[in-house]
Amino acid sequence: MLNKNIETFIACDKEYSEADFILWGAPFDSTTSFRPGTRFASSAIRHESFGIETYSPYLDKDMENDLMAFDAGDLELVFGESEKVLTQVEIMTAEIAKDGKIPVMIGGEHSLSSAPIKALLKKYPDLQIIHFDAHTDLREDYLGNKWSHASVIKRCWDMLGDGRINSFGIRSGMKEEFEWAKEHINLHKFNFLGLEGTVTALEDKPVYFTLDLDILDPSVFPGTGTPEAGGVSFEELRQAVLLLKDLNVVGLDVMELSPHYDQSGASTAVACKIIREILLTLKNKPSSLNIK
Repeated sequence: MLNKNIETFIACDKEYSEADFILWGAPFDSTTSFRPGTRFASSAIRHESFGIETYSPYLDKDMENDLMAFDAGDLELVFGESEKVLTQVEIMTAEIAKDGKIPVMIGGEHSLSSAPIKALLKKYPDLQIIHFDAHTDLREDYLGNKWSHASVIKRCWDMLGDGRINSFGIRSGMKEEFEWAKEHINLHKFNFLGLEGTVTALEDKPVYFTLDLDILDPSVFPGTGTPEAGGVSFEELRQAVLLLKDLNVVGLDVMELSPHYDQSGASTAVACKIIREILLTLKNKPSSLNIK
């Protein structure tokens, strides 16, 4: 008997009704300011995920047995229509959250992160953001486009206001963005110093975790549209993710892989591995989320 040939992220093939995490791809990069290509990330990540093991020796957990995750595939997004795409992403997130599950968006450019945050803010009015990135992403607009990936954190601030966005690893942006951040968000430059204190402060709050993979140094992760020297190592990123294990993470995303800028495939492999570690780290959800 033949079965459907459906490619999922490795081991994310449980039934939707039984899953805690719902992965889905957002293949969109119409506002990319330097090198486009993140629209190809989700399909590349799925395909290359079969090059890693389901078992994490770091956590002594296996995705086959210790994780209930469902891969919903890619959204069919309208290229060049940012606001329409954001609406599509918001609707998708809201449907998943309504069912008491954790949405996991695989992008795609970082501009899309404002949409799941908008959806989850309706369910969790005291939502907080933990943001790992190389860039401030605090421009009011980029070349007249306020929905640019260079403006995503500013759009999130428009919704959440002061003191609810916590950015780490930031090493690039306009001087004006850094100055503005001092008054409005909790911005930590270059690395993860301060993350433990932030986690302690947010332990009773719902949290959205957004990971722009260009936080990694280009020597580790050259396959991205805006590589920025001076980033963290894979192990530093993994250890930072581990600190999030007891948080009420109600949604997350992993963004900005452009696979064809690294023909070796190493960047995609790095993305796959950190997704595995994130999912297995967050799998033991606090009871306050009522995850079934």
